[in-house]
Amino acid sequence: MKNTPFTAKHEALGAKMAEFAGYNMPISYTGINDEHHCVRNNAGVFDVSHMGEFILKGPDALDLIQRVTSNDAAKLTDGKAQYSCLPNEQGGIVDDLLVYCVEENKVYMLVVNASNIEKDWNWISSHNTKGVEMHNISDKTALLAVQGPKATEYMQRLTDMDITNLKYYTFTKGKFAGVDNVLVSATGYTGAGGVEIYFEDEGDNAEKIWTEIFKTGTPDGLKPIGLAARDTLRLEKSFCLYGNDIDDTTSPLEAGLSWITKFTKDFTARPILEAQKAEGVTRKLVGIEMVDKGIPRHGYKVQNAAGEEIGVVTSGTQSPSLGRPIGMAYVTKPNAAADTEVFVMIRDRGVKAKVVKMPFM
Repeated sequence: MKNTPFTAKHEALGAKMAEFAGYNMPISYTGINDEHHCVRNNAGVFDVSHMGEFILKGPDALDLIQRVTSNDAAKLTDGKAQYSCLPNEQGGIVDDLLVYCVEENKVYMLVVNASNIEKDWNWISSHNTKGVEMHNISDKTALLAVQGPKATEYMQRLTDMDITNLKYYTFTKGKFAGVDNVLVSATGYTGAGGVEIYFEDEGDNAEKIWTEIFKTGTPDGLKPIGLAARDTLRLEKSFCLYGNDIDDTTSPLEAGLSWITKFTKDFTARPILEAQKAEGVTRKLVGIEMVDKGIPRHGYKVQNAAGEEIGVVTSGTQSPSLGRPIGMAYVTKPNAAADTEVFVMIRDRGVKAKVVKMPFM
């Protein structure tokens, strides 16, 4: 297993550690519910240094990004970012990612899922027919996500950059906690507000930034948070998790990601996805809420009242904020309308649930 620059910190704090995407990661510290509520109501720090970062440079960098991603990166100007995906030849999803415009038409940073770093690099490289300069900076880039309604207030104390007023899906770069060339963005994955802090893992950068973040925030209740609470937080906001809710077999239109699928440009599998849009998809990713007792889990089958299989659960949990079990599932289109009664198969028994609008909160 690989370690992040903060692995020793997590272990010293007594975090429950486990392998995730090949990394030794903190799953929880004080418990999922406690950590979840800390982020929803105050602020918490996630170590997400396992994520992958690629730099694409040169006059044809934008052209390459346009050809391999579904969203329209031509709309990006310096300091702006967007959510997108890499469609495969069949219209499925190689990965979902963030595209950061560092220097318009010249320099971009792509942030990809940890489990897909090599896969994504190879996919993008295979389409790099014009010699775009590519750099995989994943191993030398550290990343902390400070999330929650109080996050920007606490982090503003450590920099002269204006991050309090940083708009959603924008970023800035400067000195943070005494470290130069730190990129601070607002592209969070919890729906609770906050920032992401990218910096080069060299010298004592990681030590300085971690120490200063907790020095300034701990008196106000800032805590380290594990990946388990990150999962419950993102699910309440209906953010897709690659490998659960989206993968190589799911299309962005099925996943409700038509808003990042722009047919104003040419990209991989555009004709397939255009046909899906015109004809309509046969299944949709929907929210489900349990009516009877039970928690929907990834892989559980979904049936209709007649006992016919109509879909499968992709993510599910007991929502700490709502106090009830929620989940996401792909179901056939006739069963995708809100308030449709469905049954989640839990230990070979159909447990009543209903389709609900997303996000859950």
